[in-house]
Amino acid sequence: MAEDLIQVTAEDLARNRGQVLSLYRQILRSINSPKLPLTFAARLAKKAEVRAIFMLASEETYLYNIDDLIDTAEYSLSLLRKGEILKYV
Repeated sequence: MAEDLIQVTAEDLARNRGQVLSLYRQILRSINSPKLPLTFAARLAKKAEVRAIFMLASEETYLYNIDDLIDTAEYSLSLLRKGEILKYV
């Protein structure tokens, strides 16, 4: 299985950097939305969760895994914009 995975090059990382940063910022802003029935402490906890996920994902070195992480972030963002709370952001 390891043979099927494609290592990320510096060009791939540079290409995805803007999109990943944008998704990160949008998710953090969406957590502050008044549509979500969260207390201040719950908002801070969700933001910490998002930061931890993005910190761990920043160490990812395989292209397909990065694409999956971006797709997951976009899906999470779409749910947050609808006012739905995710169990795991």
